[in-house]
Amino acid sequence: MAVEVAIDYRPSEDEPFMNDVQREYFRRKLNAWKDDILLESKETLVALQEESQNHPDIADRASSETDRSIELRARDRQRKLIAKIDAALARIEDGSYGYCEETGEPISVKRLDARPIATLSIEAQEAHERREKIYRDD
Repeated sequence: MAVEVAIDYRPSEDEPFMNDVQREYFRRKLNAWKDDILLESKETLVALQEESQNHPDIADRASSETDRSIELRARDRQRKLIAKIDAALARIEDGSYGYCEETGEPISVKRLDARPIATLSIEAQEAHERREKIYRDD
């Protein structure tokens, strides 16, 4: 069942939470984000292959290796982000998307729009960060 979502649609707190239109909005947003990351990754691979030439100057070679290392770390972060996007898409399919993993309460639509892979409400996230800080400071 395809759901129509207007181009200028923005989810709001005034409508039923995670209705069909909201779910479709977030599905499209997540898929577009994932497509952008994958396109960027392909462009990076092409650039890295073109850059893999030998530099006669040792400083140029060192600079190139540093750039390559930074780029590969960024790609690794994006690979992990894609896994989170895929998990969010799976939650849309199973009906658990938009609900806090700790409390079961709805995550605000504003938070989901800003961070569509969020799994915790703002309150649960803040509590989690406080606990993390306490353990880190010990």
